[in-house]
Parts: sequence; C-alpha cells; structure tokens
Amino acid sequence: MVLTLPGLREEVLRANLALVRDGLVTLSFGNASGVDRAAGVFVIKPSGVPYAELLPEHLVVVSLQDGRVVEGELRPSSDTPTHMRLYQRFTEIGGIVHTHSTAAASWAQAGRSIPPFGTTHADHFFGPVPVTRQMTQAEVEGEYEAETGNVIVETLERLGLGALEMPAVLVASHGPFTWGRDATRAAENATALEAVAAMAAGTLALYPDAPPMADYLLRRHFLRKHGATAYYGQEPR
Repeated sequence: MVLTLPGLREEVLRANLALVRDGLVTLSFGNASGVDRAAGVFVIKPSGVPYAELLPEHLVVVSLQDGRVVEGELRPSSDTPTHMRLYQRFTEIGGIVHTHSTAAASWAQAGRSIPPFGTTHADHFFGPVPVTRQMTQAEVEGEYEAETGNVIVETLERLGLGALEMPAVLVASHGPFTWGRDATRAAENATALEAVAAMAAGTLALYPDAPPMADYLLRRHFLRKHGATAYYGQEPR
C-alpha cells in the first residue's frame, strides 16, 4: 500500500525547516516528525540529510507500531525509536522535535532542569522543564534510542504532568526533545524552549540566587493560554 500523505509531509518539512530558520540546528543535527494515527504511521526526517537539500519526498514514513519503513527510499532518523516510543505512550501528541540547540543543550549537559523565572517560561511550560536521570551503561549499549524514549516517559510520569502541560524534556548529557499537538507546534515549543533556556542562564548570571516565579503567576500565564477557559489569541474560524 502506498501512503503519500502529502499534507503531513509538507507540515513535517516546514517544521524541520523552521528549526533552521530559528537557529536551533547545526549541520544535519536534529529532526522533526508528525504522526497520522488513523493510518498508523509517522513521517520523519531522513538520517543525516542536510536541511538545505530536504524535500517532501525525502521524508520517511514509518510504522507507529514497530518502526519499520512503510514508504521512502532513505534511512529514517536514528532517533526514530525515540519518537515512536513517545507517540505510543502519549496519544495526545501529534508532532515531535529533537534539537541540540545551544542554550537548551547546555542545561541538559549540566544535568539541570530549567527553572521558571518568568512569564515567557510560564506561557509554554507548566513548571520547571525537567532533565532526565543519566542513562545507564546497559541502556546506552542496548536499544539506546528506544531507551532514550523510555527515560523521557519515566521523567514525565514522575512529574505527574500531561505531555501537553510539559511539552519538553532535557535528556541528560544529550539535548532537548519537544512535542505538541502537531509538528508545527512541536517546532514552536523547541523555539520557545531555547528562548527560556537562554533567559534562565542570563537570569542566573545576573542573580545567582534568583528565586523561581510565584506559582500563582505561573499558573495564570499557563492556563490563560492552555487551560480549559483559555482566552489568549483568537477564536478558530
């Protein structure tokens, strides 16, 4: 069966190119994907292909159930098992992005969660952006990419937050993964994460003992944009 999925291919291509536009990727680092749950597949960037050369037909269609390539001539991203694990566990997400963006990766390399110091953070993330534990040698030497997905899942479940309440996790010594209802919003969250990571580092440089923002202010900013009675932005037409 041939699955062309032109709309999803175009959206995933735009999400990948947005990472370049927003300065989140270097060389061929990183990837974006989007899922079609009705078809049981997701579309992801091919491994190692420069963004400047990327075309919709280069994107690879992968089975959501077992990760096999359903359509495409190129090898899918090496992070495909990580994306698959997240899609399988969190049915509310429709797109995933992975980058090695400088500020966010710096927090991951330091093994530190990003504290919520201000309203820019609260507009996107409902609390500190968490960092995973260090992966074990057995996990790294085994099914590494799938285990990366597992440690992200473990981190979110420990927090007790939904995937759309905390649409980002820093993988220790590695870098950030973000997600959203679709690939476009996953890329937007990657851009927001890089911005708040840089702001948090700047805040601590100016004031090493800076306290996190007040919880009531965080809640107001997050919920006015993402809560059941959200009023930020325009009503959909």
